[in-house]
Amino acid sequence: MENNTILEAQEVRFRYDGDQPAETAAYAVDGVSMKVRRGEFVAVLGANGCGKSTLAKHFNAILLPETGTVLVEGMDTRTDEKLYDIRQKVGMVFQNPDNQIVATVVEEDVAFALENLGVPTDEMRTRVDEAMKLAGIYDQRTKAPHKLSGGQKQRVAIAGVIAMRPDCLILDEATAMLDPRGRAQVMKTIRSLRDAGISIVSITHYMEEAAQADRVLVMSRGRIVMEGAPTQVFSQTRRVRSYHLDVPQAAELRDELCAAGLPMPEGVITPEECARAIYDLLA
Repeated sequence: MENNTILEAQEVRFRYDGDQPAETAAYAVDGVSMKVRRGEFVAVLGANGCGKSTLAKHFNAILLPETGTVLVEGMDTRTDEKLYDIRQKVGMVFQNPDNQIVATVVEEDVAFALENLGVPTDEMRTRVDEAMKLAGIYDQRTKAPHKLSGGQKQRVAIAGVIAMRPDCLILDEATAMLDPRGRAQVMKTIRSLRDAGISIVSITHYMEEAAQADRVLVMSRGRIVMEGAPTQVFSQTRRVRSYHLDVPQAAELRDELCAAGLPMPEGVITPEECARAIYDLLA
């Protein structure tokens, strides 16, 4: 495993135990190989049932591969004695923040896991404050979580995970239950965590979020079918749509303008790029 690789899947296959006999059951993850580098923000896209959440749960050993290997900083997730270390390295944030919040005050919730680990009080205070500031929730530290907005609650959940100082954060549809403002708040947090050197893997179906990633993976029927920088992936609008996905609105507008005969540049995927290109056309 290369020094700058934090997560690696090697030919991973997994299927759920259903009513079907194992030999005829479909694979939820079917031969996936991928890597995530340190400090990289990777977005994983795909229609419902494509296997993206199943893959995410392999990265901190919630699920173990039927065949193939998952490595976290070189540690095989199947090694029982490494499970604690793996879950220290890789933190996971789920769709519903209410399922991850356990305390009645924000800062107590962020400290909860550290208390259980017996982290000394002084160090705990430092780590909790750092995590709340990184997650953009420090000003809410004395409030009751149930009085916060959805976006603020999700940032409390993120702060609780990053207080553990993981090297990688997995977000499994972490903005799915939020309104646009809440999603924008969480995306700002994700960018600041990436800038602080934490690797991010975001399972999402919001194309505007994926457009902000360093790399995009598209999954279909348990396999990775597209991979590349957001501009590379989203400039193939017809192919992206063939996997039952939308494309960022800016890319859609660019296509419409090109179809109308206006010379728009390639690789326009963000509102800012689209506005600049239209401005240049008008100028």
